[in-house]
Amino acid sequence: MSNKDRGPLPGLLRTVALIAVVIGAVGSLVLMFRADERTPRFLLVIFVFWVASPFVALAWANLIATRWSALTQATLYGVTVIITLGTLACYGKLILPPVGSPRAFMFVAVPPASWLFMTIAISIAALMARNRSQRGTGG
Repeated sequence: MSNKDRGPLPGLLRTVALIAVVIGAVGSLVLMFRADERTPRFLLVIFVFWVASPFVALAWANLIATRWSALTQATLYGVTVIITLGTLACYGKLILPPVGSPRAFMFVAVPPASWLFMTIAISIAALMARNRSQRGTGG
């Protein structure tokens, strides 16, 4: 079934996900810059790449996802929104870090947690879609 045969919902979800990934990346970087103005330049450059990396990966995945199954695409779009909201909540101090942790804790911990979550969720969706496809074709 092509994307056109699925109706307008996948296109809408993809648009929401693409908007979310931009808001997430820009918002995360703005919150990072506001968090501490005394960070050395070299470290700040590393943090820019570190904090932006999940959003770069999600943007790339959203661009190539048109060849993926409907289930995997929907999972990607959902994961994109969840990571955006979760990241902004963490960086915006709506979710507090562990007591006694350094001020940069969230900016260090959230990107690998995002990578882990997106990798697991999208991999599971892709495996489920593959299994469905194989059962549907008798193979």
